[in-house]
Amino acid sequence: MDTTNGPLNRKLRMALVGGGQGAFIGRVHATAAVLDNRAELVAGALSSDPAKAKASAPSFDIKPDRAYGSFKELLDSEKKLGDDKRIDFVSVATPNHTHFEIAKAAVEAGFNVMCDKPMTFDLAQAEELLKAVEKSGVVFAVTHNYTGNPLVRQAREMILGGELGEIQAIRSNYMQGWLRTRLETTGQKQSAWRTDPSKSGAAGCFGDIGTHAYNLARYMTGLLPESVSAQLKIFEPGRQLDDYGLAVIKFENGALGTVTASQISHGRENDLFIEIDGTKGAIQWRQENPNCMTFRQNGKPHQTYFRDGGAPFATPLHSASVRIPAGHPEGYLEAFANVYRFAYDAMALRATGQKFEQKNSIYPNVYDGVEGMYFIQQCVNSSKDGGAWLPLKHPAARK
Repeated sequence: MDTTNGPLNRKLRMALVGGGQGAFIGRVHATAAVLDNRAELVAGALSSDPAKAKASAPSFDIKPDRAYGSFKELLDSEKKLGDDKRIDFVSVATPNHTHFEIAKAAVEAGFNVMCDKPMTFDLAQAEELLKAVEKSGVVFAVTHNYTGNPLVRQAREMILGGELGEIQAIRSNYMQGWLRTRLETTGQKQSAWRTDPSKSGAAGCFGDIGTHAYNLARYMTGLLPESVSAQLKIFEPGRQLDDYGLAVIKFENGALGTVTASQISHGRENDLFIEIDGTKGAIQWRQENPNCMTFRQNGKPHQTYFRDGGAPFATPLHSASVRIPAGHPEGYLEAFANVYRFAYDAMALRATGQKFEQKNSIYPNVYDGVEGMYFIQQCVNSSKDGGAWLPLKHPAARK
């Protein structure tokens, strides 16, 4: 892959917040960010514990003088560096309740941001962060990583191009089983914060993975939501946040959608799958088999689309999202890297004083982050009100 970023003609410099010893998603960010050799990890505040932050730095090849004890120290120190050394962007890979403070500080310091999802702890924070991003003009991406899969992007272009006709029904699901028991009581780090309302927010399962299912439906179809009715439930006694839920969504064009999310289904790992029905055809894609997509039309043999950037059927966005020949599988990390890769294009344009698309970008952005937080809020409120129908289209929603 290219080692430069178009007009910028150098690698982008990255700082990682979070990802210290015992973390999962920080290492994913660090790996995805450099996969195409367009960026280098040069600085970090890898833990809220200063000693742990510095101790974690060698495993990321971060030099001691840029291994910071806090994100505030990181931002203050990096702002003082020269243009030839200062970071270009900050990746936020921390628990939900810390995203806002870190991301907003980075934005106000003029740094681009790659933020894990959900974007903030609640909707009010998301809306405030949106205002800060619009004021600063930085590139802000939210790592809804499944949007980076080539066949998800193939489906998006097929749908927006009218190949499925009018979209009438969407079924988007994310099924896991890892929280079937009270794993959070064993000291397991990932389960502990995800099931704690003071750290995860108003939703558990629906905030963690339901947002992925909803975002995928929005990304692939471009349909604008109108209203939602949801039922969230805690099945494990003593747990504080939902571990199962479903939502019915009415879209502005009259389509109906469902989102189902579970973390208590035996034997399910990361089974994100979506089916989309149109008047001319239907599509099905499954994250655990990401290199194949099924296209169906009545009276015709089912077609299997496969990930192949050089195939005659491949859309331009599909081709631009592929790295290796067909038959060599690409998956989670490559899709994650595609969010970074397309955000880098915008960062390079910004760094050279050029305009870039801020709202309707290929990568998920701050507007998607606001939508995700509104989805969580409205689903939680609907469930509390017995499944009442509530508005779902946020003023910041993008097409």
